Amino acid sequence: MDFTDFEVRKCPPTVMYIPNFITSEEEQRILSQIERTPKPRWTQLLNRRLVNYGGVPHPNGMIAEEIPEWLQSYVDKVNNLGIFESQNANHVLVNEYLPGQGILPHTDGPLFYPIISTISCGAHTVLEFAKREGNEEGDRNEDHAGREVLFKLLLEPRSLLILKDSLYTDYLHSIGETNEDTLCDRICNYDLCENTYKIGDHLRRRSPRISLTIRNVPKTSKMKLKFC
Repeated sequence: MDFTDFEVRKCPPTVMYIPNFITSEEEQRILSQIERTPKPRWTQLLNRRLVNYGGVPHPNGMIAEEIPEWLQSYVDKVNNLGIFESQNANHVLVNEYLPGQGILPHTDGPLFYPIISTISCGAHTVLEFAKREGNEEGDRNEDHAGREVLFKLLLEPRSLLILKDSLYTDYLHSIGETNEDTLCDRICNYDLCENTYKIGDHLRRRSPRISLTIRNVPKTSKMKLKFC
């Protein structure tokens, strides 16, 4: 696929933003499936909850689990773009963000092939980027919280975001803990968005946002577990 038309050119390489990557019907199917996820499958964190599909990434290797069929179809849709080059995505991290919830500045680190692809469902968010310093590890760190935000991306429902190259390795990304986003001139992808926005617009986070972060974990065990 030629991504030229979807590249965000106002920030460092490389970001692709594809609006309406999935349909409204697909979005509703995803949200319905997530709503039915048994409570024990969720990992509850301080500021959000999440589910790993495909296994739990670990420095010693991920024990592969079968991704449910309803979710595998979206993994296949991303794999068909060829963004992972000779690899295929084999892991999905589902995050649920309630209004007012976010995530601290972090990089995704060395456990993953250095490409992130994220489908957003339910509500928008604003992803913020700050420069990573020195030899910092990929783990989330409270010390990152005061970093200067250099640029932002507006992620609409049903969109696909792809991050790679220096944006994966050299920048921290985060989501602010707020109930409302005020649009500013540091947002770089207005021209690619489905809707038209103005600087100064206020976008209320009125409902939960579900993100499907679809990645490749290179180090996996050959044993594959079937998880119902």
